Amino acid sequence: MPTMILMVLNDVDKLEDVMRAWQGAGAGGITILESSGAAHLLGHIGARDDLPLFPGLRNLLTHQEVHNRTLITVVSAEVEVEAFFDATEAVVGPLDGPHTGLIWALPVIAVRGGRAKTAETRKKT
Repeated sequence: MPTMILMVLNDVDKLEDVMRAWQGAGAGGITILESSGAAHLLGHIGARDDLPLFPGLRNLLTHQEVHNRTLITVVSAEVEVEAFFDATEAVVGPLDGPHTGLIWALPVIAVRGGRAKTAETRKKT
């Protein structure tokens, strides 16, 4: 069964290195989204002078600063998730510290489009 791997990367300077590590670990394609954590956003409400006194969610989202990147890929069943995680931590360091990032994996029931690399396609490239 394919696996979706997602990661919130706090240190955007390591983005290209993480992408290379993911490709080496078996990712065929990677989608990258700009993201910001709610705890970070809510923790800075009092420090901002460009928001209304009682901001609504819409105000917060339109004024938020992007601090993270969220990476998404779907890999074939042949990819060992723990080895994939290890390759990621080889770039960013241990993810158990604060403000480093978060990585997780989910089973994918079905997928269309894109191409997760298999052992067969990796041999060809």
